[in-house]
Amino acid sequence: MNHAHGQLANEALPDGHRPHVMPWWLGPLLASPIRRLRENPERLAAAFVRPGDKVLEVGPGMGFFTLPLARGVGEQGRVVCVDVQPRMLRGLSRRLEKRGLARRADIRQCGTDSLGIADLDGSMDLVLAIHVVHEMPAPGAAFQEMARALRSGGRLLLLEPAGHCPERVFQAELHWAARAGLARIGDPEHVRARDHKALFEKR
Repeated sequence: MNHAHGQLANEALPDGHRPHVMPWWLGPLLASPIRRLRENPERLAAAFVRPGDKVLEVGPGMGFFTLPLARGVGEQGRVVCVDVQPRMLRGLSRRLEKRGLARRADIRQCGTDSLGIADLDGSMDLVLAIHVVHEMPAPGAAFQEMARALRSGGRLLLLEPAGHCPERVFQAELHWAARAGLARIGDPEHVRARDHKALFEKR
């Protein structure tokens, strides 16, 4: 999913970074209960989200993490979901509606040149970029946008699947995050052990 912005549009990508858009028909599989055998979205949401939080989820697909996030933020919170795939977002909207959580979520389609979140600048408590940055054509630009969306002290959780994101690509992502003004504060728990992972804070 990712996005070009200003001079970063022509950023150099490391070997192994292969931008692509996840096919929409994989959405139901990625949101399947079978996935819970490897990942626990409720546990992750409980570790990082509090009632009243404003959360930005980049590349939510059909909502594997979105549903527990929406429950976690409560009625006073908000989850903003941004994805390039309209059919993914329609599936996500249906799942949220079915569970009575639609009012807690803001569903947005973006293009390939921007996340389209300028209106969020300085307002988000948490940004989640889970298994998505390695798919983006301009990761550095996306990190800039995600960092701007965070309030001071807000956090960004970055997870990447080791099988699809080589170590050198993840190291480049850490560099882009730092260049965007995000300080790495640790390796998060409550995630798959074999994932690449990092937790950042906006200082």
